[in-house]
Amino acid sequence: MTASPDAIPYAPISVELLAQRLAAGDDLQLIDVREPDEVAIAQLAGFVNLPLSQFGHWSEGIHSQFEADKETVVLCHHGMRSAQMCTWLAQQGFSQLKNVTGGIDAYALVVDRSVPRY
Repeated sequence: MTASPDAIPYAPISVELLAQRLAAGDDLQLIDVREPDEVAIAQLAGFVNLPLSQFGHWSEGIHSQFEADKETVVLCHHGMRSAQMCTWLAQQGFSQLKNVTGGIDAYALVVDRSVPRY
């Protein structure tokens, strides 16, 4: 059976499950696609910042920085830019993609109120 062409090439991950996986030390590739000024306000440890606006600077090296067959979690402010990134990564052959539902804003609201909201 083949997936339909409009099938979403990634799975959602809740902020609660992300927090559990981070606390457990699971072996995840973590990508934050927000802009540097956003990361300066609020960030989660372990995430590599690849701002979408700087796509031209980092896109060519994506396979040297990350493994296509390893579980990859993508984060942004609310979940829209990370969804775009997941779709692009899938086109590059990444197979285990997770988009953080609600982004860092939901993480700050639900998981860790010490993370600043903006």
